[in-house]
Amino acid sequence: MVSKESCRNEIRAAIRQLSDRCLYSAAKWAGEQLVGIEQDPSNFTPSNTRFQRGSSSIRRRFSTNESISTPQPSVGFSQAATPLPEEDETIDGDLYLLAKSYFDCREYRRASHVLRDQTSKKSVFLHFYALYLAGEKRKEEEMIELEGPLGKSDAINRELVSLERDLSALRRTGAIDSFGLYLYGVVLKEKGNETLAIASLVESVNSYPWNWSAWSELQSLCTSIETLDRLNLNNHWMKDFFLGYAYQELRMHTESLAKYDYLQGIFSFSNYIQAQTAKAQYSLREFDQVEIMFEELLRNDPYRVEDMDLYSNVLYAKEACAALSYLAHKVFLTDKYRPESCCIIGNYYSLKGQHEKAVMYFRRALKLSKKYLSAWTLMGHEYVEMKNTPAAIDAYRRAVDINPSDYRAWYGLGQAYEMMGMPFYALHYFRKSIFFLPNDSRLWIAMAKCYQTEQLYMLEEAIKCYKRAVNCTDTEGIALNQLAKLHQKLGRNEEAAFYFEKDLERMDAEGLEGPNMFEALVFLATHFKNHKKFEEAEVYCTRLLDYSGPEKEKAKSLLRGIRMAQTGFPSMDLEHFPI
Repeated sequence: MVSKESCRNEIRAAIRQLSDRCLYSAAKWAGEQLVGIEQDPSNFTPSNTRFQRGSSSIRRRFSTNESISTPQPSVGFSQAATPLPEEDETIDGDLYLLAKSYFDCREYRRASHVLRDQTSKKSVFLHFYALYLAGEKRKEEEMIELEGPLGKSDAINRELVSLERDLSALRRTGAIDSFGLYLYGVVLKEKGNETLAIASLVESVNSYPWNWSAWSELQSLCTSIETLDRLNLNNHWMKDFFLGYAYQELRMHTESLAKYDYLQGIFSFSNYIQAQTAKAQYSLREFDQVEIMFEELLRNDPYRVEDMDLYSNVLYAKEACAALSYLAHKVFLTDKYRPESCCIIGNYYSLKGQHEKAVMYFRRALKLSKKYLSAWTLMGHEYVEMKNTPAAIDAYRRAVDINPSDYRAWYGLGQAYEMMGMPFYALHYFRKSIFFLPNDSRLWIAMAKCYQTEQLYMLEEAIKCYKRAVNCTDTEGIALNQLAKLHQKLGRNEEAAFYFEKDLERMDAEGLEGPNMFEALVFLATHFKNHKKFEEAEVYCTRLLDYSGPEKEKAKSLLRGIRMAQTGFPSMDLEHFPI
């Protein structure tokens, strides 16, 4: 059994080691999990009253969700205990301290040069890591010089060849540790050798499981559940964090939520887990719950910018202009030169209908981080609104280049080609988006509309798509209405009546009215009248009498026809009936 205190001691040691090797992102992540462990009440002080919360929204969410059956441990994990990270045996030499200072000042080549003749594994890692970052820094400079901040460029990290050669030789002789294996995996990934990269990263996390950066790189290579299942990973609580993240990226949201529910046994107050849970809920389109979770996340961590772009997407979808304005102002004051901040401000201007300003901020986000996927996709949406389809297509293609599994970019490409009157191309891209997100009714409806165009006019295929949309819980009711109309057009009145009745039930349940309801009532009244089911026909005609104008006259006409069909004689004038 792994206890809370055991996890706490592991993480504390790991933070020191990760920071000492300049892996600050991994150290920050570890620190956030450290304070996410529920504290001993006897240790409470006024400075850590955050942990005195009675319950968090993430706990409320799991306590009411019966679909997740993973048992939640109360005091620890049922896993074999893992030894604490071994502290470095040797005291840092003067050269290492100098190199680390250079590294912290972003003088990577100087840091690498200082350690060129050092042989300790710690120095070897920092030597090569600094060299790798020096190459990355130069690559970014070349990209800006050659093509501008948003242009396409063939610039590469020119240090990768020598790094792969040297690290490979050191691995064969056992002269690098788990951190060196992590760097070797990153280099192999950049060079396109994914199989060896996975092997190196697995070896790294198995020997030192506390490096979240290694787990993140490994997740980026797990593009399918088959790849994930083939990994031979040791049993450690960090593996559960990894699987929760990997399941989420593979759109296995129920499994991801189950993992995070399990991790709540120790990390009861982890902001990371709450944010990841909110992301999964967002993908399940549970916007009200997501909004509650992000509100609490901001109360606990008011200067947080990370993940807030997703919160802005929720506020945008709910058209909460005031809340989105407040969030945009807040992140602007916190850190206006973060890509997430620019994206949030762009969403605000988009909701206000100021699409040019929105594009300006999305472009600013991309200048800060060229591989910021959300900005490319959202900028494509803005260009669609501005009817600039060539620019939209370019933005969506850049998003697909970054993440070929992003259904939103494929869907955007489909929309763009649909606007250009090219349904064959649109259909291809809609199919790609459905492959990555098969349970989204909007994608099936978009593909069905393609089949209905004059160029294709494949109504049977459209019907199949609309049926899939109904099975995927089409909350807007578009699919039911279209199924009824298509069957009516094809002369299948029984099927049309079935779907009109279903659509009518949906509209009654939601308290909706409008042209679709009138159309359904007229068809059903006529259909049952023609089949001599006069009682059912009168029910629908009576409902039509509640309308004014032409709808009421249509109902009177149908009722006259029903009276005539029942008696064989002309009916009395309905003007004499009390209505």
